[in-house]
Amino acid sequence: MTTTTQEFLELDEIREGMVVLKDRTVRGVMLVSSQNFALKSDEEQDAVIAQFQSFLNSLDFSVQIVVQSRLLNLTGYLDQLKELEVNQKNDLLKALTQDYHAFVERLIAGSSIMTKSFFVVVPFSLLETVSLDERRRIPKIAGSLSDDDLQRMKTQLWQRMEFVALGLRRMGLKIAPLNSEELIELFWSWHHPKESEVGYYPEIPPEIIK
Repeated sequence: MTTTTQEFLELDEIREGMVVLKDRTVRGVMLVSSQNFALKSDEEQDAVIAQFQSFLNSLDFSVQIVVQSRLLNLTGYLDQLKELEVNQKNDLLKALTQDYHAFVERLIAGSSIMTKSFFVVVPFSLLETVSLDERRRIPKIAGSLSDDDLQRMKTQLWQRMEFVALGLRRMGLKIAPLNSEELIELFWSWHHPKESEVGYYPEIPPEIIK
């Protein structure tokens, strides 16, 4: 019997900006900006740490912080420079563009320039909407989620995500929730790092983006 990769993944589907897992729980994912902590003064660093501690203490649910490191892909940028060089009418600007293109190529040749992306994953379970006694009588939710259940979970999840986003914005960070297409690309890049690092992403059929 042939075993597919999907059988080993906890992911069941991506729908309406949510990751639906096989255990019928959902996850929302937010892209978070970074801060140059090392360049801040001691007082500013202490303030950031205190704000982050206050943010964590304000949560009554778990969150997951994920850091993704990958090689910086400058292929598209180099292609743009080459096109600009070819189409440049001014000889001086054409020469300068050519020199800059060569400089960037030398800069990245033989070196690994890494870029980091930061994500916060927020969970929600349908069991959280029922009482403790009901949870004990329902060890596990099986089967597909109904549309009503999914919408109820989406509302609760979005409220949690907004609460998390508000706490992080108070620290001066920028937050961007990922939509369904962005979630698909994110998971694809995690499982195909070499392809994603050179800028290759498969075309996503519109019918699977819900």
